[in-house]
Amino acid sequence: MVVFLDYDGTLSPIVNNPDQAFMSTEMRSAVREIGEHFPTAIISGRSRNKCRKKIKLKMKREKKRSSMQMKVFQFVRLNNIYYAGSHGMDISTPTVSLNYGNHEYQTRTIDEKGNDMVNFCPVRDFLPRIQTIKDKLEKIAKDIKGASVEDNKFCLSVHYRCVNEENVGKLKEMVESTMEFYNDFRISEGKKVMEIHPIINWDKGRALQYLLDTLGFEDSSNVLPIYIGDDKTDEDAFKMIKSIGRGFPVAVSTTPKETEALYSLRDPTEVMSFLILLAKWKMGCALSKLV
Repeated sequence: MVVFLDYDGTLSPIVNNPDQAFMSTEMRSAVREIGEHFPTAIISGRSRNKCRKKIKLKMKREKKRSSMQMKVFQFVRLNNIYYAGSHGMDISTPTVSLNYGNHEYQTRTIDEKGNDMVNFCPVRDFLPRIQTIKDKLEKIAKDIKGASVEDNKFCLSVHYRCVNEENVGKLKEMVESTMEFYNDFRISEGKKVMEIHPIINWDKGRALQYLLDTLGFEDSSNVLPIYIGDDKTDEDAFKMIKSIGRGFPVAVSTTPKETEALYSLRDPTEVMSFLILLAKWKMGCALSKLV
């Protein structure tokens, strides 16, 4: 079994300020347990480095509150958890993929623990234009109260959760007008956010497949992928699991909605409960083999 997790709305609650979307200490503990028992990856719309820094920042705050809490709620072991940022367009794994992408997009590096890693990025050539677009969108956001632009390195997010309803249409029109000059980019809608992506044949579903490949599981008929996510961009991952013909696509939603997922959890609290049960099940299987 291989576990894939979205971040916002899945491991953390949806909040007005995306910079405050921290995992709870209990959720971090659950994810840590899952990472110890199953290959686990976080596939997020955020930049890969930002996901890692966000979790570390939360830990630093907790350390100031209590050194005892630091011992109880250990940080997720980064060498056990893999990361795909920018909706799967920036991936870090321990091995090179022989099946996906031009090898010029795969570069070897060393992480903070001294482990050899491979970074895969099929949109590296888009980076200069992404920065140009970011500058233009930030000028737009400054004129509309509550709007903000999040730089996810290889894609951009225009947040309007805090924008007055009467100004949302104006913001969208201005963003769409700006993007008309960049026909190799597309706009997709999320939860109170406009996502700006390069147009390439890549998404969270392809990222899931790439991770299965690099971890050595793509051709294994006895491996079951689980993907848990709450947003429209997660639908591509649900479709990929269904095309594989095995696995568990799980949508996170408090209300019924049209989705490619076959299963559902209501919110991050239920996600955490599920992860805890899954880890306990794995531990029980391991103990039964020893008896």
